[in-house]
Amino acid sequence: MSAHNDTADDSAHGDGQGQAQGEGHGHGGGHGHGHGDGHGHGDGHGHGEGRGHHHGDLDWEAMAAHLETSGELQLPVLRQTAARLGQLFAPGHKARRVLDIGSGPGVMTGVLAEAFTDADVVAVDGAPALLDYTLARAEKLGLGARVSVRHAELPDGLDGDEQGEGSLGPADLVWSSKAVHHLGDQQGALDALARVLGPGGVLAVAEGGLPMRWLPRDIGIGRPGLQARLDALQEDWFEVMRTELPGSAAVVEDWPAMLRRAGLTRTGSFTLLLDLPAPLDEPARTFLHTQLTRLREMMAESLGAEDRATIDVLLDPEAPEGIMRRPDAFLLTATTVHTGIRPA
Repeated sequence: MSAHNDTADDSAHGDGQGQAQGEGHGHGGGHGHGHGDGHGHGDGHGHGEGRGHHHGDLDWEAMAAHLETSGELQLPVLRQTAARLGQLFAPGHKARRVLDIGSGPGVMTGVLAEAFTDADVVAVDGAPALLDYTLARAEKLGLGARVSVRHAELPDGLDGDEQGEGSLGPADLVWSSKAVHHLGDQQGALDALARVLGPGGVLAVAEGGLPMRWLPRDIGIGRPGLQARLDALQEDWFEVMRTELPGSAAVVEDWPAMLRRAGLTRTGSFTLLLDLPAPLDEPARTFLHTQLTRLREMMAESLGAEDRATIDVLLDPEAPEGIMRRPDAFLLTATTVHTGIRPA
């Protein structure tokens, strides 16, 4: 899918991957949410379920289960990510407070709590139902004593009111997956996230990466190259979404440079690969089926008749060529994380 992967990953939530509502739609993925457990713009990812939605329009209980599945598929990458983030701190600097911005159902929240054993971890999201899910997950993992939640819409919820009441900071580590791109002013969002950091603190944002791949180019039905055409449609959709966000500001998406403009130093990026080869197990197939269903709904008016027919076959749970049965389905995606450190 698209490197933005809003519809594909939603993984964002909490990587994943988070809700950055600000845009007046529901997830993101996502999503306003970026829920980044999964990947993609979430899912990862973000949620990216469809830009016209508001929180009240979505079945968050059903969405949370999908986002949690997405995040759990990404657990190997999320754990590697947390380990890499821990290596960015100066010797002797212990993370005492961690924020997961756009946390979704709390998959990455739990990973951060496991990785930073001296820290209290705060999950921040715009959907109360997802925050409830996060607390339940933390209790199940035995992390409830160090995990708390905060309901906040982004970007306004970062700084609080004019007196600073209700602000999120300070923090030693701020993690956000597939949430910033759901905000009109991406540079302004990074500036606000950087202000939350204490001296020596780390800001890490998962944005970009590579499109998800899950089938060969020629799948034996329809015209070869289906995924490439879906990528192009998603890129067009993403550009429209970005331009329609309140306060949308064009910016060259050089994330390390944007982090430097936010006042951070030692900026850099790293990319981690999720490689689930064929044949996939049932959870991975179910994840792909759900993603493809949402993509089919979102792209219905843009898809050609032949591609719609091909996707319908892929979604047929009884068809041997369908995603739930075919032996060649796999899951391959790359997540890129951009980091910067507040000067001590």
